[in-house]
Amino acid sequence: MRAIILSVGDELVLGQIVDTNSAFVSTKLASIGVDVVRHVTVGDDQRGIEDAIRAAMPDCKAIIITGGIGPTADDLTRQALAGVLGVELDQDDRWLAHIEAFFKRLGRVMPPGNRIQAMIPRGSKLLWNHNGTAAGIHSMFNGVDIFSVPGVPKEMRPMIENDVLPVLSKQTGTSVILSEILHTFGVGESAVAEKLGALMDRNRNPTVGTTASAGIVSLRINARFDSMSLARKSIAATIELCRSALGDVIYGSQDDTLVTVVAQMLKDHRKTVSTAESCTGGLLAKYLTDVSGSSAYISHGWVTYSNAAKSSELGVDAKLIEHHGAVSEVVAGAMAEGAMKNSGSDIGIGISGIAGPDGGTETKPVGTVCIALASKTSSTHTRTFQFPGDREMIRDRAAKMGLSMIRFHLIGRQMGF
Repeated sequence: MRAIILSVGDELVLGQIVDTNSAFVSTKLASIGVDVVRHVTVGDDQRGIEDAIRAAMPDCKAIIITGGIGPTADDLTRQALAGVLGVELDQDDRWLAHIEAFFKRLGRVMPPGNRIQAMIPRGSKLLWNHNGTAAGIHSMFNGVDIFSVPGVPKEMRPMIENDVLPVLSKQTGTSVILSEILHTFGVGESAVAEKLGALMDRNRNPTVGTTASAGIVSLRINARFDSMSLARKSIAATIELCRSALGDVIYGSQDDTLVTVVAQMLKDHRKTVSTAESCTGGLLAKYLTDVSGSSAYISHGWVTYSNAAKSSELGVDAKLIEHHGAVSEVVAGAMAEGAMKNSGSDIGIGISGIAGPDGGTETKPVGTVCIALASKTSSTHTRTFQFPGDREMIRDRAAKMGLSMIRFHLIGRQMGF
């Protein structure tokens, strides 16, 4: 079964709020085997809503509309739905009495405008809203189920669970769409795709797709099967194939972030870390302390932007800086070792680079960053990276690479990128 989600509201079109409803509805529909093929957003305009409904109908068997069924003049979903169906709006006396009783309990008289919320297109079914005054509507037209539910999440979510899913699941039977996400860092999206090879064939089931955001390349695996057991078995096999193809580049799954994974590893290994940062200005320390309970693993943090600070705070030999330059593996290594020594931590991370937009040279262009990891159990490991993008992007990538170096150190392997 194919479905289209239609979100109604000027505030969505204008970008004043983010549409989280569509993501929730899509996830719930996938759990019963409904394939959402499109998200559509339209403003509070009756003609626009009607056009969106008509355009969706040839491509699906179910349309879920969120928003536009409130009591104000700009709530026009019910009118648009009636226009598409070619019917009048009829009053539902039960719901009108319910709304009136609701206001009476509040010690108020129901405003006349709320009467519209008791009106539904002739021949449609009213869906009871136990959390508000906007009743939902279930209509059938040309073999397509059309559900209209409130846009307020606390009202919309129970209605999707209790009124929409049971109806559609009768048509999908035991079908299910099961999804899993794996996250990688350090390798570009095209390189990830090359390593995955035939796993990304669009005719394959489960499908494997990639998305990239802020240096993180995520694998989205979707299995469509006639039963949950088949979906789980198949998706588990595909996950193993992806892990085999990408190895330790994969750092987590689902809601994992790079920092939450590293934080948990530091706790599990009972290790502490200190940071010495130049171009990142303390961003790595910020990421590490964004996680609750970070006092268990982060010891100290230094922002040694000037050469003098690198020497006075971390003990970096001024002659090393003069000879090799502040942005060098030698200096980054000395920063990491100084942080570890001065703090007594198990691991020290040193970062020095050129975040731009100024300061680059022919031999050390903007984006050049040297990162070092010093530890009590192994020799200091240093790397030079060339990060693309603007100042914010370079700093973010550098801090994340510092996290990645900690992760690889804790699993006892060298980074393969």
